[in-house]
Amino acid sequence: MTWQPEVDEIHRRREVARQMGGPEAVERQHDRGGLTVRERIDALVDAGSFREIGPLSASVDYDEQGSPGRITPSNAVMGTGRIDGREVLVGGEDATIRGGASDGGGSAKGYYMEHLAKQLKVPLVRVHEGAGGSVKTNASRHSGRSLGGTPVSPHADLLGTVPVVSGAMGACAGIVAARIAATHFSVMVKDAAFLFAGGPPVVERAIGRLPSKEELGGWRVHAFSGLVDNVAEDEADCLRQLRTFLGYLPTNVWELPPRIESTDDPERRDEALLSVIPRDRRRTFNPKKLIGCVVDQGSFFEVTPYFGRALMTGLARIDGYAVGVMCNNPNFNGGAMDADTADKTARFVDLCDTFHLPIVSFEDEPGFMVGVEAERSGTLRKGARALAAVNQASVPWVNFLVRRAYGVAAGAHHNGNGPLYAWPSGEWGSIPIEGGVWAAYRREIEAAPDPEQRRLELEALHEKDRSPFMRAEAFGLTDLVDPRETRPLTVEFVRRAQIALRTSVGPKQRLMRP
Repeated sequence: MTWQPEVDEIHRRREVARQMGGPEAVERQHDRGGLTVRERIDALVDAGSFREIGPLSASVDYDEQGSPGRITPSNAVMGTGRIDGREVLVGGEDATIRGGASDGGGSAKGYYMEHLAKQLKVPLVRVHEGAGGSVKTNASRHSGRSLGGTPVSPHADLLGTVPVVSGAMGACAGIVAARIAATHFSVMVKDAAFLFAGGPPVVERAIGRLPSKEELGGWRVHAFSGLVDNVAEDEADCLRQLRTFLGYLPTNVWELPPRIESTDDPERRDEALLSVIPRDRRRTFNPKKLIGCVVDQGSFFEVTPYFGRALMTGLARIDGYAVGVMCNNPNFNGGAMDADTADKTARFVDLCDTFHLPIVSFEDEPGFMVGVEAERSGTLRKGARALAAVNQASVPWVNFLVRRAYGVAAGAHHNGNGPLYAWPSGEWGSIPIEGGVWAAYRREIEAAPDPEQRRLELEALHEKDRSPFMRAEAFGLTDLVDPRETRPLTVEFVRRAQIALRTSVGPKQRLMRP
């Protein structure tokens, strides 16, 4: 007598789980242009590396004799796998079963996954498409019982210890959308993914107006709201971006980011840097071009491009080492720090500090955004938070002043954890001379026989104060450099930074917040 009947039942149930919601439900998913959760996982992880956890979790109808009848698999699929040879935990909702509603065993598996990531100290990767809680399922399973409280989640601890990334592949509501927000990096698929606390029917019931999914939570909403970081053209692009982002980060905070062999000359001096900053202060420049002239060729991966657009942020490599890069973008608000840019700054600096990524900053900061809308949006409050994040960061930091450094907001680009270089185009001040002269000498200018001529004379008088040579003479910076020296100097800085980084692995005293 053997255990073959029970073993056969194990294999039968595994096959039921692999069928998900059944052929018709899978076909509907494909007809909408989406992959199933199992197809997404297979496309994300290294071939053959996925090992499912809890494949037999399901809702099973038993007859009076205790024999199993209808089996409905759990609509959460999770397990271990590898991405580029590194261990990860990966999972997501199965939209072919109850729309991926986060209820029953699916909810329990989600919390278990978070605890396991904390225990194993490996990245947590999710591909989301789920409707949050299910009223019908909760009513049938919990009739007469209180649903107060939720299982304790270690999600806050995870953000301070392992990479947490998510892809929004379809409609995501409730706790599913919240999990996407509580990540280090998130991507939503354009015109396929929608995120909201409550979907259109919930909104209609609450406020009496029925919005479309696009209006409520499409990519044009949340790429600009900052809820998600990046937008993907399709699911394949989304998965590619998740893999790319993880490639810059360590497996956990007890390790340093992986280095790859670089074929780019560490002594490369790009001639384009000599003219990338226009002599005319009224003209802007292309920050991506500037960054590309310094980092390893083709290595810059922009993060959060649609939110806080006055600052460009991303990950890159210098001599094969992973770094965080930030550069003011004068094409939006002149590069001034508004409330969104302040939020973006704080979150990006926290990310780099958490995962031991040296920061390379290119500064062209005109100061805090001014005006009625800037005040209403809490620019100063959020700017203070950004400055606190910068000053609390312990990661090595190099700043190149490529043009302006004005006002309090200029403090968001350097904290003393590394050299401060300036290009000949660099200039300093409490506020720009053009506006500052008018504010300080308004009465004198208005009383002059020729007010415009007097204003120009006063501006010329203070013009010398902008000079980076005067700042260098006063040892107010590490060095005034030829812009073409920027890459060699950055390579030198990043190599030297590894010494300090090796002694500072582990969690920071304050954990990263979403």
